[in-house]
Amino acid sequence: VLRDRKQLSESGLISVVVAIDKGGCIMVSNPELTTRGFIYVKNNETLINESIEVAAQAVQRCLDKGSSDFNTLKNALRNDLRGFIYKKTKRNPMILPVVLYV
Repeated sequence: VLRDRKQLSESGLISVVVAIDKGGCIMVSNPELTTRGFIYVKNNETLINESIEVAAQAVQRCLDKGSSDFNTLKNALRNDLRGFIYKKTKRNPMILPVVLYV
């Protein structure tokens, strides 16, 4: 718990929410990204939009392969966003993926 709290205080949090149509295995809408303690959103809209695109590509790649289970989507979102964010900012925020099946 202390390690997680230290990481949150130093690097922040990114929450990415994606809705999946369980019947058709398609993404209902683009992922929604929320940050806390990471960057100021109004000054970094380009980074946020690029991150949303990376998340959408990760989800679509999994769905194209026929993988729509929670763990596969969660890991793909976390890994792709972690690499992209680190490459752009040299920071490692905690990434919290949320997958909703509708």
